[in-house]
Amino acid sequence: MALDSSLCILLAEDNASSQKVILQMLKRLGHRADVVANGIEACQALERQNYDIVLMDVRMPEMDGLEATRTIRQRWPVNGPKVIAITANALEGDRDKCLSAGMDDYITKPVKMIELSDVLNRVSSTVS
Repeated sequence: MALDSSLCILLAEDNASSQKVILQMLKRLGHRADVVANGIEACQALERQNYDIVLMDVRMPEMDGLEATRTIRQRWPVNGPKVIAITANALEGDRDKCLSAGMDDYITKPVKMIELSDVLNRVSSTVS
């Protein structure tokens, strides 16, 4: 089911193959997203434009997703974007690490269409 196409999404993912797969999924859900390759670029993109949702890979070079999320929460403590962790780390405690860093939700790799749709629906219902 497609979401409200007015959502503005940023994908922070360093792997080109993962970028392509997730962008195709978003397209099938009726969305497009801007793409950056690390947490530094994600923070810079948020300085230039407001995003409703950031799909944030946890493990990236230069600045990982956890550090980037902490930075986002410091810079935009009230009206910041919703941040969804995307990670291959599915060990016990990893979800808590993501949520403790300020992320709003969490999905694992490989990303599945139904999980992406569900998490976008959950998080977008809270976007003002």
